[in-house]
Amino acid sequence: MSAAPRPEKSGGRFRRMLDRLSTSQEDLESEELQEDTETTSGCTRIGDVGDRQMVTVTGTLRTVTLRPRAGVPALEAELFDGSAAVDVVWLGRRSIVGIEPGRKLIASGRISMSHGRRVLFNPKYELKPLGRE
Repeated sequence: MSAAPRPEKSGGRFRRMLDRLSTSQEDLESEELQEDTETTSGCTRIGDVGDRQMVTVTGTLRTVTLRPRAGVPALEAELFDGSAAVDVVWLGRRSIVGIEPGRKLIASGRISMSHGRRVLFNPKYELKPLGRE
């Protein structure tokens, strides 16, 4: 009499290891950022926000540039959470201490659409600590 075959676990340790090895670094970072968004209470995924909606979002700054708008200095940063990106713009600022590529932050404000991209002007923000949280 033979024992019935045991069903394989679809999420076994070996399968997860293979998945991580075959996944690109960018995909792994996106997954990590999305998990961070889910664990930060009150935050909305950037991919789920719509025009003129009041939101709180979190993610990592990918780029930070000084780009004047209508003759006024403006510090622009791209905030990415793994699902989508939003342009964060501080009008009248040339620099802000701590706002640099790779920094994680939480930003709150009203989303607007400009040239098909999500933009958050002069948000209330909180810098997350450097290193492992």
